[in-house]
Amino acid sequence: MKKLTAILFFVIPLALMIQGCTKDLDTAPEVELTLEELLNQDPDAVSGILSRLYASFALSGPDGPGSSDIDDDPGESPFLRGIVNLQDFTADGMKNRWGDDGLDQLTTTSDWDENNKFFRYLYNRIYYTVPQANNLLLVLSAVDIENKGEIEGEVRFIRALAYYYLIDCFGKGVLATEENYGTSDPLPEVDRQELFTYVENELLAVVDLLPDTNDYGRANKSVARILLAKLYMNAEVYTGTAMFNEAVPFISQVINEGGYSLDQNFVSIFSGDNNLSNEIIFPLIADADISQSYGNTTYIVNGSLGTETMTLSDFGAEEGWSGHRATKAWYGLFNNGDLENSTDARAALFWTEGHNYEMTDYRAWTDGYPAVKFRNTFYFSDSNPTSFSSTDFPLFRLADAYLMYAELAVRGASGADMATAVGYVNAVRNRSNASSISQSALDLDFILDERARELNLEGHRRSDLIRFGRFTGNSYLWPWKGNTLNGTSIPETYRLFPIPLTALEANENLTQNPGF
Repeated sequence: MKKLTAILFFVIPLALMIQGCTKDLDTAPEVELTLEELLNQDPDAVSGILSRLYASFALSGPDGPGSSDIDDDPGESPFLRGIVNLQDFTADGMKNRWGDDGLDQLTTTSDWDENNKFFRYLYNRIYYTVPQANNLLLVLSAVDIENKGEIEGEVRFIRALAYYYLIDCFGKGVLATEENYGTSDPLPEVDRQELFTYVENELLAVVDLLPDTNDYGRANKSVARILLAKLYMNAEVYTGTAMFNEAVPFISQVINEGGYSLDQNFVSIFSGDNNLSNEIIFPLIADADISQSYGNTTYIVNGSLGTETMTLSDFGAEEGWSGHRATKAWYGLFNNGDLENSTDARAALFWTEGHNYEMTDYRAWTDGYPAVKFRNTFYFSDSNPTSFSSTDFPLFRLADAYLMYAELAVRGASGADMATAVGYVNAVRNRSNASSISQSALDLDFILDERARELNLEGHRRSDLIRFGRFTGNSYLWPWKGNTLNGTSIPETYRLFPIPLTALEANENLTQNPGF
C-alpha cells in the first residue's frame, strides 16, 4: 500500500452526506456516534476524520468510485475533476471531445448558462466541503485533543481553499461558517470583496496555527502561504485593487523557508510514485487500490489515452477513454511547434503519432496531441498497469512558486528582485533542458507562456489568462475559443461562471452573475 501512512481515507467510515448542498448548509454528518462522542471516545480518530475532509477534494464518496457525497454523478462531480474541467478545458491548452451534456460549452467557451451541470458540480462540491469543516470546528471546540490548534488550522485551511475556488470561479455565494451554523433562514448573499476579505483573514490566521512541516498531504505554513500569495496575485481581478506587493513576502517564505527543491526530472513529478517528490508543496492524494476515483488523476490519465493511437501500458494504464487532447496553443509554445527538434523535455510529453497538429474538429480524437504529462507508471521503481491512478495531483509545487515570484518581479512588486526572478525561471527551464533566458527577455508575455509550458493541465490556466487580460475579448485567440475553429471574441462576463440554477432555487437571496 502506497503513501497512506499520513492520509488514511477510510479509517473512519463516515457517511458525510448533505442533501442539496446549497440548501442545507447546517446538515451534520450522519454517523452512528456524533463526532463529539467519537472524539471523546477515541481522540486519535481525528486523523481519520481530517483525512476524510482532505479527501473531499479528490474522491467522490466514502464507499469507492461509485459513491457520492452529494446528489450528483459520482464519476463526473468530484472536486478535482471540476477544477480540471473549469480551469483547463475552458482555456487555451486543453480540449475534450466527448460532448457530454454541458462539456462542449466548456471546451468551446461558449453558450454558458445556469443549467450546465458542470458548474453545478463544482458549486455543490464547495458547499459540501465548507459545512463539513464548520461542523468539525464546532466539535473540536468542545473536546480536548492533542495539537488541537494545529488541527483547527488545517480545517480552516481546507475551508479557505474551498472558498478560494468560489471566489475564483463564481465570485459570490453565501458565507457559511461555524458562527452561523444551524441558522434556519437562508443565508444572505456576499460579494467577491467580502469573500476575499474572509479568506484573506482566515489564511493569515492559520499560518500562525499550522506547523512548519506536516505529514504528506496535509497543510503546513507553506501551503497556507502559497494560497495566500495566489489570493493576493489575483486580487485585482477579484476586488479591483492590486495587491502584488502583499504577495511577495509570502511566496518568498515558501521558497526560502519551506524546504522544497526542484526535482531533477520533470516526469517524476507526474508519475505514480510522485509522493517521493520534494517539489510538491500540497498534493491531492490518489491510490489505485485504496482511494479509487473517476475524478482524481484517473480522469486526467485515462482521459488522455486512447487505444486507437496509443499503447496504454506504456503509461501504466489499463483503460483509455480517448477524451482529452492539447491544442497548438500549448504545444506550439515549444520550438514553434516543432516538438521533435525541441531540446525541452516538456515538449516530449505530447503524443503525436497518428494525431494531427491542427485541431480542425475538437470532437475528433486524432485532431490535436494528447498530453502524456500525467501517467500511472512509477518513476523510481517498476509498477503494473492499473485502471485507477496512483498519481497524486500537485495542486501547489515549487516551480509554480518560482514563476509566481518572477511574475511579481516583472510587475514591479516591492521586494521582488529581477535578478533573482531570472534565476528562478532559468532553474525551472534548465531542469527540462530548455535554454536559459536573459533578464531583458523576461516580461509578462514570457511569464504567461512559461507558465503554460510548465503548469498546463494543473488547474491554473484559466485564472492565469484572466489575470493577464487574455481570457475574454479578442486580444488572444485560441482554437475553438467562442466555438469557432480559429477562435473569436468572448464577452467580459465570461470571467465568471454562472451561478447554478439549483443554487438560485435553493436560496432566494442569491442572484445571478451578470450576462447569464
